[in-house]
Amino acid sequence: MTATDRSARLLVGLLAAAGAAHMVAPKPFDATIPRALPGSPRAWTHASGVAELLLAAGVAVPRTRRVSAVAAACFFAGVFPANVKMAYDWRHKPAALKSLAYARLPLQVPLVLWAAKVGREAAR
Repeated sequence: MTATDRSARLLVGLLAAAGAAHMVAPKPFDATIPRALPGSPRAWTHASGVAELLLAAGVAVPRTRRVSAVAAACFFAGVFPANVKMAYDWRHKPAALKSLAYARLPLQVPLVLWAAKVGREAAR
């Protein structure tokens, strides 16, 4: 297995685990949904979980890896407002939790870049 294949498999695992977590334990994710979005936070939590599961499936299949990985990069960028909301909401929490929420913000960048790289390196 090549490093490219390992990277794609790791991305599949991350997306699948996150998607499953949105379904199995949605409550913490509901709190990160920006209030400006229409509908219920739970609907958005489930929708993002389904999106992550579909992206995982797409990245897992070599034929759809390129487009799915690029879509995952866009997804990672698109959920950034939820991380900003979480950091804002947690600003008065204990230092460890506040640090965790703030640390998530710059971590979105490597996720976007990683997914984009998997897409670039996918067989054409």
